[in-house]
Amino acid sequence: AALAAASARRGRFGGGWRNLRSQDETRTYGTYGGTDGDHEVRYRPTRDGGYEVTAPEGVRVVAAAPDRVSLETAGVVRHFDVTAYADGTVHAGPHRLAARPRFTDPREQTAPGSLLAPMPGTVVRVADGLAVGDPVTAGQPLLWLEAMKMEHRVTAPASGTLTALHAAPGRQVEVGALLAVVQTGERPEAQS
Repeated sequence: AALAAASARRGRFGGGWRNLRSQDETRTYGTYGGTDGDHEVRYRPTRDGGYEVTAPEGVRVVAAAPDRVSLETAGVVRHFDVTAYADGTVHAGPHRLAARPRFTDPREQTAPGSLLAPMPGTVVRVADGLAVGDPVTAGQPLLWLEAMKMEHRVTAPASGTLTALHAAPGRQVEVGALLAVVQTGERPEAQS
């Protein structure tokens, strides 16, 4: 699937071989309904217009076109008809694959209610008396960041409970750094 996609790209945009190669191309695919995890393919274009697979080892590219790829493994040549769909699904021979994104969005890797740094900067201060376990209301200022000589207020996105606080005055943060987590939902009522 990766070689068919590369071949289609090469056909649209011209050659792809360079005298000074920077790194291998990498594509990752997962199988539908399978439990064998993701499969990563690393390859590079060659001078003759073909491709060389660098991982997994022991695979030689016989031919690669946008709709058909021929591979040799242990002396056996196998041909795969490849069909790619707009939703990211790829059928390569009898295999149904899902293309994995090359770059993941940091927000997808965080828990709901996570407050991420909107810019690089320095934590100037944290709201007075703010501690993990405290109730917070939507829009309540939790901390302040200094970036480009301006202070930026970071507020609670919703009402709930502060379940984590990773910000401390003087700490340098990068874009996307986890500052705090506000868990929304019903709080247990006080018992009498």
